[in-house]
Amino acid sequence: MSSLPPVDRLAGVLENFRFQAQLFHSGPLCGLTSFDAGEGHAYLHVLRRGRLEVSHPGSRDIPASMHFEEPTLLFYPRPFSHRFHNPPREGADFTCARLDFDGGIAHPLVRGLPSLIALPLTRIPGLAMTLELLFNETDNVRCGQRLLTDRLFEVVVIQLLRWLLDHPQEAGIPAGFITGLSDARLSRALAAMHDRPGESWTLTSLAEQAGMSRTAFANSFRDIVGQTPLDYLTDWRIALAQRRLRQGRPIKTLADELGYANASALSRVFASRTGMSPRDWLKQAQA
Repeated sequence: MSSLPPVDRLAGVLENFRFQAQLFHSGPLCGLTSFDAGEGHAYLHVLRRGRLEVSHPGSRDIPASMHFEEPTLLFYPRPFSHRFHNPPREGADFTCARLDFDGGIAHPLVRGLPSLIALPLTRIPGLAMTLELLFNETDNVRCGQRLLTDRLFEVVVIQLLRWLLDHPQEAGIPAGFITGLSDARLSRALAAMHDRPGESWTLTSLAEQAGMSRTAFANSFRDIVGQTPLDYLTDWRIALAQRRLRQGRPIKTLADELGYANASALSRVFASRTGMSPRDWLKQAQA
């Protein structure tokens, strides 16, 4: 029997929920440098050389203090207060970017990641070539430097996400959406839902996408993702509805796009998931 063709596990997510990177520092950091969660940004720090101590005031889910002595990538996927402690002179050398994800902490990838991912630069295959281009841009002032640097940071994030999908246990990824994408069979059903949310999916048709029996698929999905396939589909549709409401799209159009019979049907499901009507939710989101 021929093997199933590969699927792009990230495309459906990143095409619907985008992110942007912006360079904010390149060079040594001396003394104490604070990054406040109240600023509302995610961060990607590349420790190029030197030694670093980083602290996390009040943190419960990651160590209060960590030390790094080799080139390392530190990724904070959501706003999280952290401090860099460097010597007052000749501090460690960094290239850093702020990241903004569509929907903030509601972004599907952001929700599924731990508060910090710290990896040696050598751990991610192919990253060295991207970083060489990135450092070449940050070290030299040329036309279009900021624009190109920001796009290269986004490439680094995508390369990191690829690695995380292939190494969820090593990265400490909790059970959920990302561990589902890491599974060779479940990822096919997840990608189908992400790419075609308006299709009339059933447990049987999703199991067929995964190449599994109905029962095996349902049990495996619940164990690995943490919820039933149809519950996940509903959450995905409501997340898309929220994003498109912020874009000014009418609820009737969204109902057609997301597989609901009419606007009332979508509104009922939306309220059951969020506790408020689409109109009230949008008012709150825009406040």
